[in-house]
Amino acid sequence: MPPQDQPNLEHVPEHIAIILDGNGRWAKKRGLPRLFGHQAGTQNLRGIVDACAAYGIKYLTIFAFSTENWKRPPDEVSGLMALLEDRIEHWLLQLHEHGVQLRHLGHLEGVHARLAEKIQNAIELTRNNTRIVLNFAFNYGGRDEIVRAVQHMIEDGLHSWEITPERISDYLYTAGQPDPDLIIRTSGEFRTSNFLVWQSAYSEWYFTPVFWPDFDERELRKALEFFAKRERRFGKVPEQVSPAAG
Repeated sequence: MPPQDQPNLEHVPEHIAIILDGNGRWAKKRGLPRLFGHQAGTQNLRGIVDACAAYGIKYLTIFAFSTENWKRPPDEVSGLMALLEDRIEHWLLQLHEHGVQLRHLGHLEGVHARLAEKIQNAIELTRNNTRIVLNFAFNYGGRDEIVRAVQHMIEDGLHSWEITPERISDYLYTAGQPDPDLIIRTSGEFRTSNFLVWQSAYSEWYFTPVFWPDFDERELRKALEFFAKRERRFGKVPEQVSPAAG
C-alpha cells in the first residue's frame, strides 16, 4: 500500500530505474569530501526501496557504478568499493527479511574477489524473494551489455534470421524482466549516460534537479504522479491508445 496520508495513484510503473546522480555535488555544497555524499546516497536508498515496494512496484533498477566510473580518482573508487562492501554486510539480512530479491546487472571482471563473492552470495540468498526485485547495476554499461549479448549469441551459434528484438532481450542482463516504464535521473543532468540503452527505448524519462541524497519518498511521489499523467503510445496514434467514446 502507498503511504496512508497520500491518495492512490491511478497506475504505477511495474519497473522503475534510477540514475543515482549528484552525490559528489551534494557533498561539495556542504564543504564535505565526495565520499560523504556517496555515504549519504547509500543511506537514502533503503527508504526508496521500501517506498517502491509499498506502491506495488515490482522491479527497481539502480545505476550505482558504471564501467566508465573506474576512470575516477583512485581514492574515490576505492572508497566506493569499501562502501559497497560495507552496505552489503549491514543491509543484506534486512533486505532479505523484507522480501527484496537482489540481482546484479553488469559483470564482475576486475572487481576484487572478496566484493565479487559478497555480491554473488547476496544474489543467492535472496533469489526466491518476491516482494520487489532490486537490480543493482554495478560495473555496468549499456553498450557493453549489448556487445556482450551479441558475442554470446555468436558463441551459441545463432543464425542471422534468428536475431530478433526478443532474442536480443533474452541475452541482456535483464532477461525475463519487463523493460523500465519510468527512468528517473536526479541532480539536474539531462543525459542517459549509457544506461539501459536497449531497454529504455520506450521508457518515460523524469529529470529532477534534486541531488540523490535528497531524493526522498516525497520526490518519488512527484515522479510517480508525472508518470501517471503520461500517455504511453508505443508508436501508435492517440486514438488507438485512448479511443474516443462512441
